[in-house]
Amino acid sequence: MRSNDNPKREHTSKGERERERERERERERERERERERERERERERERERERERERKRERERERERERERERERERERERKKEKIREHKGMNNEESGKTRSHVSHA
Repeated sequence: MRSNDNPKREHTSKGERERERERERERERERERERERERERERERERERERERERKRERERERERERERERERERERERKKEKIREHKGMNNEESGKTRSHVSHA
């Protein structure tokens, strides 16, 4: 009952069947290579996502450093203002005494 198995196969030679099996094995190898290429692309995408996350973290660290530098500049400005106020305060006290003394004279 060969004719019921596969009518198309009935007249194929052993060599042709072997060539077909080899072509099928080659197609399978090609599918496997494609799967491997896809896995490699996915790994590369993951590496790129990780690099982007690292760049983002670095930008955030830089912004934080800049905020800290700005806070330090602001503290320095406040210290200078305070010194000026203290200095003016001493001058006012001295000049006040002088005016007080002069006004009594």
